[in-house]
Amino acid sequence: EPGLLKPAVLWLLLLAPLFFSTYGFATWVTSQRSDVGTLVFGWETHMPFWAWTIVPYWSIDLLYGLSFLLCRSVQQVDRHALRLLTAQLLSVACFLAFPLTFSFARPATDGLFGGLFDALAGFDQPYNQAPSLHISLLVIIWIRFAQHTEGFARVLVDSWALLIGVSVLTTYQHHFIDVPTGAAVGLICLWLWPDEGRSPLHALFRPRAQRQLRLAAFYLSGAVFIAAISLWLGGVALWGLWLSLSLSLTAVVYFSGDADGFQKTDGHHAFASRILFAPYRYAARINAWLWTRRRPNPDHIAEGVWLGRHPDASASTCAVPGLSTLLDLCPELSAPRASRTCRSLPWLDLVVPTPAQLDEAAQAIESARHAGPLLVCCALGYSRSACAVVAWLYRTRRSASIAAAIEHVRACRPHIVLSDAHLRALASLEAGS
Repeated sequence: EPGLLKPAVLWLLLLAPLFFSTYGFATWVTSQRSDVGTLVFGWETHMPFWAWTIVPYWSIDLLYGLSFLLCRSVQQVDRHALRLLTAQLLSVACFLAFPLTFSFARPATDGLFGGLFDALAGFDQPYNQAPSLHISLLVIIWIRFAQHTEGFARVLVDSWALLIGVSVLTTYQHHFIDVPTGAAVGLICLWLWPDEGRSPLHALFRPRAQRQLRLAAFYLSGAVFIAAISLWLGGVALWGLWLSLSLSLTAVVYFSGDADGFQKTDGHHAFASRILFAPYRYAARINAWLWTRRRPNPDHIAEGVWLGRHPDASASTCAVPGLSTLLDLCPELSAPRASRTCRSLPWLDLVVPTPAQLDEAAQAIESARHAGPLLVCCALGYSRSACAVVAWLYRTRRSASIAAAIEHVRACRPHIVLSDAHLRALASLEAGS
């Protein structure tokens, strides 16, 4: 879009002073405290000091400004700026709430590299550690460059980003714990402000059903419990905080009631969502396998429409001969990368679909089946996808009633599970026709 330079410059004029003022304020506040600790692992004493890596460390300042030139629309400029702003605010809040200090003495350095270290020391003190704001900004900026490069240029971008990431350790600016926590903040910012589509925050304040609230509370309770255990055990167990974060974000998605919070398009998740929700997705995949391991294959319902569990990466054909299209109702799992059309209609697990969602699914099934064999799937292939197929059978008059459609589907796939709430939703669909 034309006219992108002006909003980019305006954002930079806001972000630059905000960065130095808030960062400096957090440093000053921490320097006045006497209870500032450190979190360092024993193996970090073997971390080398490479003075020359101060160059890639400093380079992020240049890339910060240049990254705005890669935006292709006003919305991208605004979303990119909001990512950087959110990273700043989240990091500074953590610096103030959980202050840490760097505990290694930096070797004396002279020459050009020494001058760069001296310039850095002019405003940066050994505080503001976890999460590393340097890493958070790097994740955001790297994604912006990576989206617009390919081939050898992409290799250069990835390599330089990796070098910047390593430099926070080899310049003796950060301990290791700051790196994954900083990456987590950067990924959260990418998730909160996607380039396209709505932010997961947009639906937080709309009315929601009691079941959504109970599921959100369930996931949040699990997140708190795992975080407490991880912090209590320490050491390697701190990686459990990744699972805790994943469950916390899942709670946010359920609280909002919007399955788009998983950010899945055409069967695959956005980069940030893929990493942030990875522990939850792996747990969901294991759960699906445990429930369906004795009956893994889909079942043919009628006229090229199959019903089954969500295929995993090894299921290239999904046991459907000549499979053409995958109608994916499962927002939490990624579809296998294979040569087929995949359409996503994300429905939250354990949340009953609305009549409007059932109608949309019925239309999607009828439209997609003309291209060839179609697999309608959810995590287990027992509830969400079964509801959709029942709606399709009824809406297309292949079954005279909802009861007849359920009986037909159950005859083909005996293990489907439709609760009273599912039956009421289907009855509402029948009553409204």
